Amino acid sequence: MESTRAEGTNGGISVVAKVGLVLRTVGAAAAAGTTTSAVARDTGLPRPTAHRLLTDLAAQGFVDRDRGRWQLGPELFLLGAVAAARYDVTDQARDIVADLAEQTGESAFLSALRGRETVCLAGCEGSFPLRSHVLHEGIRFPLGVASAGLAILAHLPPTEADDYLSTTDLTTRWGPAHSRRALRSRVEHTRTGGYAVNPGLVVEGSWGVAAAVFDRTGRPRSALSLTGVRSRFTDERIPVLGRMLLDRAHALGRRER
Repeated sequence: MESTRAEGTNGGISVVAKVGLVLRTVGAAAAAGTTTSAVARDTGLPRPTAHRLLTDLAAQGFVDRDRGRWQLGPELFLLGAVAAARYDVTDQARDIVADLAEQTGESAFLSALRGRETVCLAGCEGSFPLRSHVLHEGIRFPLGVASAGLAILAHLPPTEADDYLSTTDLTTRWGPAHSRRALRSRVEHTRTGGYAVNPGLVVEGSWGVAAAVFDRTGRPRSALSLTGVRSRFTDERIPVLGRMLLDRAHALGRRER
């Protein structure tokens, strides 16, 4: 993902930050795993550096190698089980995600804000046979790319959102549709309508609608989204889906406070 790359740091990135880049990249590969070369490419790190970090992480149990492909290791599972007591919100959201999928026939997801990215925590497939297959549990996107990240970005404090938009270049990986000017326009539309729309900008023909979930301070920290094919996301239906997402996001926010 673009926001996890080390490019442009002029060698100033710390070892801890490099480890974080590597772990997030391996995690984004999900069950399929990834190669050393792919980790180097996706993080922007030199291949020898990526290999050394992966080897050291494997020695500590944080990653594992199976048939030449790296995956997250057992030590992360143990640490994650401890952290889940504080950070896991999926139990409170799964019934809402499932209800959205059942009511709409589309695939529904919960994505959480993590730094300058969103990570998908939970999903439920809808009954409609054609699906977008863009989102899955564990996948990460920079803010402003998928509909969930756009919904969160648009509802961050204006100075924080402006700083992100001014310092982040998504065009290298995601193309001119994610230029700063285009992002600012979509942010304004999201602020006006309350919900975000991704008109097939990640994968052509795959649309998404999302609404932010707020914590007790009024800060967006996650988002509910629906994804599907363009024929299902008509101009008439998108506002209906948007209002439904806003309603469920409000309910989830109240539940988690």
